[in-house]
Amino acid sequence: MRALARFLSIVLHPLVMPTCTVWLALYVDPQLGYFLPQPSRWTLIGMLALMTILFPITSAFLLLRSGSITSLEMPTRQERIAPLVMTLVYYGMAYYLLRQAPLHPAISGAFMGILAALLLTVLITLRWKISAHMVGIGGLIGAITGIATIHGIPLLIFIAGLTLLAGLLATARLLTSDHTQGQVLAGATLGWCCTYTCIVLGWAI
Repeated sequence: MRALARFLSIVLHPLVMPTCTVWLALYVDPQLGYFLPQPSRWTLIGMLALMTILFPITSAFLLLRSGSITSLEMPTRQERIAPLVMTLVYYGMAYYLLRQAPLHPAISGAFMGILAALLLTVLITLRWKISAHMVGIGGLIGAITGIATIHGIPLLIFIAGLTLLAGLLATARLLTSDHTQGQVLAGATLGWCCTYTCIVLGWAI
């Protein structure tokens, strides 16, 4: 059971959520990328993955080698602050990239929500350990829910499936880390509220 929980924690790592969010958004609502040719979409997704997955992972390895963190899992609250701040910078670069692409404002709104969720996660982590995994998947669900809301797309079953996946991830985090139920729930709520609000209220700046 713990092995499966650890596998889920790796596969559904918060670093993969921004790229998954943009990819799923374009999948469930192709009109969001109407003016972006299909080959260009994959190029965009690849560059997004480079900035939001590879760059933060590389930075984490450098921090590990320097002794700033004790492991890539970063078990303590204090260890997470520096990697989170560095990741915030990379996400800002990714947001700039998305703003240059001919995409629907909902995509920019979703990523603005991701940036807001990450910034709040950094601030919260200064005092309290919140579940970054749940912030990530909560943001993904919030983005898809927001797109379904503004465009009236029937995605109830799809969102229900994502919610079930989030429940499995929450269980995995409780089994493989020292997170409490409150930290897991707070993470999911924070991520969902940020992306959903930014999309629905059009806070894409």
